[in-house]
Amino acid sequence: MILIGAPLFCCAPIVFRSCFAVLKDVDVNINHWTFVAGKCAAVILAVVLAGATARADGPGNPAVASSDNGKYADKDGNPTYKISEDGTVDWYTFSGFRRYHSDCHVCHGPNGEGSSYAPALANSLKTLSHTDFTNIVTNGRNHVDAANDKVMPSFASNVNVMCYLDDIYVYLRARANDAIPGGRPPKHEDKPEAAKAAEASCTGIK
Repeated sequence: MILIGAPLFCCAPIVFRSCFAVLKDVDVNINHWTFVAGKCAAVILAVVLAGATARADGPGNPAVASSDNGKYADKDGNPTYKISEDGTVDWYTFSGFRRYHSDCHVCHGPNGEGSSYAPALANSLKTLSHTDFTNIVTNGRNHVDAANDKVMPSFASNVNVMCYLDDIYVYLRARANDAIPGGRPPKHEDKPEAAKAAEASCTGIK
C-alpha cells in the first residue's frame, strides 16, 4: 500500500490581517506605531513557532496513558505501543510488524523505510494522525501532479489489513519514534484473549 502524509496549514495570514487592521486605526505616532508593530511581530512569530511545534509533535505523545486487556492507548485515546526495558513489545506491536510485512512492505519497504516509489511510513507517522492514517488506508488516496504519480489503493475490503489496522499503526508509530529497531521484535507479550476474540469476529476465522 502507498501512504502519503497530509500537509499542515498555518493561520498566520489571519494574524497579519488583524495586525494591519490595528495599525490602520492608530494615530500616526512613531513611538506608538513601533510599539504596536512590535506586538504584531511577536504574535506572528508565536503563531509560526506554534505551527512548527504542532508539526514536530505529529500524532502526539506516544506514552501509554491507559490499557485494556493488553491494548494500550495514549492520553488522547489513540492506539500506542508499550516497550519494556528488556525489549519486550506488546502483542499488538508484534502483530503490526507481522501484518505490515505481509501486506505493506512490498511498496513501503522493510521496517517502514520506504522504497523508490512509496514513502517511508516510519517518517510519515511522525506527522500523520491515527484518524488520517485510518482514512487513507481505508479509502485510498491519489497524489498525482507534475512531480508525483503515486496512488494509494483502498484496502477497505482486505481483512488482512483492516482487521489489524491498529496493530499496523502502533508498529509504525513505534518505528517513527525509534522505540524499536528494524527487524522482527525478539520478544513480545502473549496474545490477549481480547485480541483472539476480535480477530475471530473480524476475519470469521476461529
